[in-house]
Amino acid sequence: MITHIGSTTVFVSDQDRAVEFYVDKLGFEKRSDQHMGPDQPRWIEVAPPGSQTALVLYKPSKEMPGADTYEKALSFIGQFSPFIFNVDDMEKTYQELNGRGVDFQDKPQQMPWGWWATVKDPDGNTIGLHS
Repeated sequence: MITHIGSTTVFVSDQDRAVEFYVDKLGFEKRSDQHMGPDQPRWIEVAPPGSQTALVLYKPSKEMPGADTYEKALSFIGQFSPFIFNVDDMEKTYQELNGRGVDFQDKPQQMPWGWWATVKDPDGNTIGLHS
């Protein structure tokens, strides 16, 4: 029986720069950093402390499974991410992340369905924040 989502992927161009952003600026913890083989990217998982679900910071390579997926994976870099981060206090989160130099594309605003903001990672991936 499936119990939870273990991880989801965000495609990045520079894994070290992505780790710096997600760990140092967003406050995630690095859970895994494994070499996948010669000339392969690393398998890097980061997550908010205590979260069951992790993000895999994956650099597309021509050696990745599925020969036709490389070009498609490259096209996902710099796009709106397929996941949204929940935050417990939007204003406090905004103040803290903005103070760490996180690029907010959309500053927090009250919507009919809750608070919403978006941030950009170093590759231009846009990530929604919701509370």
